[in-house]
Order: sequence, then structure tokens, then C-alpha cells
Amino acid sequence: MARAIWTGVITFGLVTVPVGLYTAVQDHTVHFHQLQRGTSDRIRNRRVNERTGDEVGPDDIVKGFEVGEGEYIVVEPEELDEIAPGRSQTIDITDFVALEQIEPVYFDRSYYIAPRGKEYTKVYELLRAALAEGNRVGIATFVMRNKQYLTALRAEDDVLVLQTLHWADEVRDPGEELPELPSGRAARGKELQMARQLIDALSGDWDPGRYHDTYQEKVRELVEAKAEGKEITAAEAPPEATNVIDLTKVLEGSLDAVRSGRGSGGSAGRKGKSAPRKTSHASAAGTPARKAPPKKTGTASRRSRGGGSGGKDGLRQLSKAELYRRASDQGVPGRSRMSREELLDALTRTGRRRKKSAA
Repeated sequence: MARAIWTGVITFGLVTVPVGLYTAVQDHTVHFHQLQRGTSDRIRNRRVNERTGDEVGPDDIVKGFEVGEGEYIVVEPEELDEIAPGRSQTIDITDFVALEQIEPVYFDRSYYIAPRGKEYTKVYELLRAALAEGNRVGIATFVMRNKQYLTALRAEDDVLVLQTLHWADEVRDPGEELPELPSGRAARGKELQMARQLIDALSGDWDPGRYHDTYQEKVRELVEAKAEGKEITAAEAPPEATNVIDLTKVLEGSLDAVRSGRGSGGSAGRKGKSAPRKTSHASAAGTPARKAPPKKTGTASRRSRGGGSGGKDGLRQLSKAELYRRASDQGVPGRSRMSREELLDALTRTGRRRKKSAA
């Protein structure tokens, strides 16, 4: 059973719920020790005086802020302790915003939040359900381990997630920082259409279990191979950059490969049923859900309100975004938390009810 790394209360308005904060992810990186070559002797880091080379004890080390070359403002540890914010007891939600308004670059770490006792589960679930139904996140600040955090409190299927955010002055402007960016006029015509077809052909439902850290797997295989005296296979060279002149030909080849892979049951074809989606409004990596595409007008819109032609088989030809749009038009409850297959079932049931009503 996990232990809380922080305990306190969440407040919104006059409502208060005692909670605990738990880490949501764990590190599976393979860690190595440093050894002197040819021996089994561990290498240790020491703090030494740069000028004299003498080792310095922790009590004789202070922090210095450089104000000029070789000139420092010295700050004692107790001086930093005096101005530290102290341990916060409260996550005080001051604002609620639409999840899609927060750009993914602002998201940092994820933590689970749980009520501290069964008697607090009702209020906890009230906040979670309200956030989920409104597709909102609560914005708050709190202090943990003498550091203040900006956070977004969001709802998943059965748990509240606290996502730490970067402060605005920590996020760089790509226009100022990056040397080369496209003008926005380069992607047009047939090449853009083919690129969109390729993306659509490779689209499917989010299933985090399908992806693995293959590098860490290879590191473990390397260690095991060396332990058994086996030969090590070198990694393949990275592919060369696509020549702009051959871009159309490369796109055509990519589409052909995907289509042939789908026809033979290969991994290239990803559409169809996958594992049920486990997060309601954001990915496990912590990024927000996209807005539903704008509603179409005219005949297409009238067809969507009717549930689509061809029943469930006809609906299977649509993308998840189109299914979600139709579910929005028909007011299907809980649609934001549904997988593609669940949207298909819900729209099919709605279509049957409409036909019975019309009869």
C-alpha cells in the first residue's frame, strides 16, 4: 500500500475535504554504479575546494550567488530556512478553467489524490464528478518540501489527479528560442491531403499498454547478454531525412504500406476496437483532451443528428472524433469518458430509440 507524501485539505468555496497526495508514476530506469576500469572499486564523489583541492565538510559549505566574475553574495542555510514558505496544509482552488485551455507544455508531474477516510468519500466524489461533467480543472497553489507549486486538479474515471504546472515565466517562446520554424504556408494541396489520409489511417483509440520503453528493455538485454558471454547486436542506423522533392512519392508509399498492413492483419492498421480508455479527460502522460471538432451544417449535420445511416456498421466507418461529435449533437450522457466502442454502442441505442419513437 502506497504512503502519502503530503496530507492536507482541498478547499473550493466553503467546502473542505481532507486528502492525501500519492505519487502516480514510478521509475523503471536501469541504474548503474561507477567503477574504476579493470577493477570492482566504486567511484565516490567528494566535495573539494576548487583552489586547494582539499575536501570540505558539509558544515563549511554555504551558498553563493554570483554577481560578478569571482564576486559572490553569500547566503547561509538558516537564512534560506527563515524565508521558506513552510509546509502548506491546504490546496485552495481559486479558479476553474476548461481543460483544453491549458497547453500541454505547462504540465509537469502527476500525483493521485485520495480522501483520508471513508467519511470524506462523498465530498471527494462530489468534486470529482463536478469536474468531470463540466470538463474543468481546478487551479490552485500549495507548498510541499519548501517549494511552492502551481497545480491543476483534474478528474479521471474514479480518482482526482493533481498535476503540477510550470509557471508562465518558465515556458519558453518557441518563436524566440528555435532557429527554424515553417511559415505556415508550406503545407497545402495534394501533399497535405495525403498526410491527413496517412494520419487517419494510423489513428485509433489511446491504449497506453501498447507502448513500451524499448531502450530500457535493450539495456537489460545487454546486461544479461554480457553476463552470459553472448554477442551483442548493434542498433540499426537512423533513417535519412526525407527529400522534399520526393515527398509525394514517400507519402504514397507510406499509405500503400499502411493499407496493405491493415489488409493482412499487420500492426500498421490500428483502427478498430482497442482497450477501453482509462482516463476521462487527459492522457496518462498528463496532456489535456482536444476540443471536439466544429459542428458541420446542412445535410451532413442532419444525418449526424439522426444517428447515421447503416446502423452500427455504418458508424464503424467514422473516426472517434466524428462519433464524439454525433454523441454531442444527440446529448449522449458521459460521452467524454467513452472509448470508441462505447460511443458506437451509445449512438446505436440512441438511433433505435429514435426509430421506435418515430414509429
